[in-house]
Amino acid sequence: MSRFGAIFREFLRAPNKIGAVAGSSSILANRMLDEVDWETAKNIVEYGPGTGAITRHIVSRLSPEQRFFAVELNDRFVPLLAQHFPAVKIRIGSVGDIRSICDSEEMGSVDGIISGLPWTAFAEELQNELLDAMFSVLSEHGQFITFAYLHGLPLKSAKRFRSVLEGRFGSVSVSPIVWRNLPPAIFYSCRR
Repeated sequence: MSRFGAIFREFLRAPNKIGAVAGSSSILANRMLDEVDWETAKNIVEYGPGTGAITRHIVSRLSPEQRFFAVELNDRFVPLLAQHFPAVKIRIGSVGDIRSICDSEEMGSVDGIISGLPWTAFAEELQNELLDAMFSVLSEHGQFITFAYLHGLPLKSAKRFRSVLEGRFGSVSVSPIVWRNLPPAIFYSCRR
C-alpha cells in the first residue's frame, strides 16, 4: 500500500488519533526543520512520524554525531517506516512514555522534538499528560516544533492548545501560513 493510502485508511479508522488525510508536504516539513538549531542539537526525537513525510527530511539533515529516533503509536505505520527508513530506530508506543523510552535509549535529555501529533484533537487532560512527559526529557534550551491545520485554528481546542504552549514555554513563535500543504497549516516553534 502507498504512503498516501496508508495514512488515509488510518485517518478513516481513527481521525482523532491520525488527524490528517495526507502526509505533510516537503515545504511544511522543511520550514519546520529550519527552526531546529542543528549545530547544537545532539538528540532529536520525532513524535508520530506516521508514514515518514517529515522523517525523511530529518534524516537528510542529521550529522553522524547526532542521535535520532521516532516514537509511533500506530503499529500499522511501522512496516512502512522500516521499509523506507531502515536506519531509523522506531519505538512503538506512546509519547507519554518518553522518559522510559529515552532511558532505554540511554538518552538523558532531548534537544529537539518535532511532532506530527494531532494535538488539538486531544482532550486537555491528554495534552497536559503528554506535555508533562515531554518536559521530563526536554533539555534546558530544548525546542518543540509542531504544526496545526489552518481550518482548525478557530476551534476552542486549538486556542486552548496555543494558550497551554504559551504558558509552558519561554518563547512560542507562530509561522506564517504554509499554503502549500494539504490542508494549509501553521507551525509552532517553542523553546524552554
